[in-house]
Amino acid sequence: MCCSVGFARSLGLALLPLALCCIVANLLLLFPMGETTYIKQDRLASYTWYFGGLGGGGLVMLVPAVVFISLGKCSFCWNESLMMCGSVLAAVIGLVGSCYCLVISGFTLVQGPQCFTSFGWSYPFLDQGGRYLLQPETWSRCLQPVNIVEWNVTLLCVLIGLAVLEFIICLMQLGSGLVNAVCRPFCYKQEYSLNA
Repeated sequence: MCCSVGFARSLGLALLPLALCCIVANLLLLFPMGETTYIKQDRLASYTWYFGGLGGGGLVMLVPAVVFISLGKCSFCWNESLMMCGSVLAAVIGLVGSCYCLVISGFTLVQGPQCFTSFGWSYPFLDQGGRYLLQPETWSRCLQPVNIVEWNVTLLCVLIGLAVLEFIICLMQLGSGLVNAVCRPFCYKQEYSLNA
């Protein structure tokens, strides 16, 4: 069978927890160490406000997840060609969302956190181009929030990993949908010739 609706559904079911994890990770970035003080004082890294995990990896990713899961469930809602177009379009939306999450998380990681140092509030790692990630002994420059570098690095690496997984899943469905669109006419011709 050319069309694998079950495969698409399983990919959709895999996307749901990834999207929810992205939302949670992004929300945790807004509240370092669970404190609300820093968000009220606008002391978060500037790229945090682009909501890469909440928007791109989270809410946007719910669109392909729902579309993939609903494929073939409602026969009068989806005809075959609409099902293929919907699947491919949803996969493209998912690819864009995961890329957005990946890029924003990467920029935030390279920029480093905004933190209080002995010179006041600043971005102490901004001019290092991400080299601080390989020099954990320099992380103690950030005095407040406590352990902010570890907090940001952990959550941003989680977001990057989740975005890569989401990208792979959406790319798989995009490939499956396109192959399906090409193979489907041949499948129907074979079925017709067998029935004749």
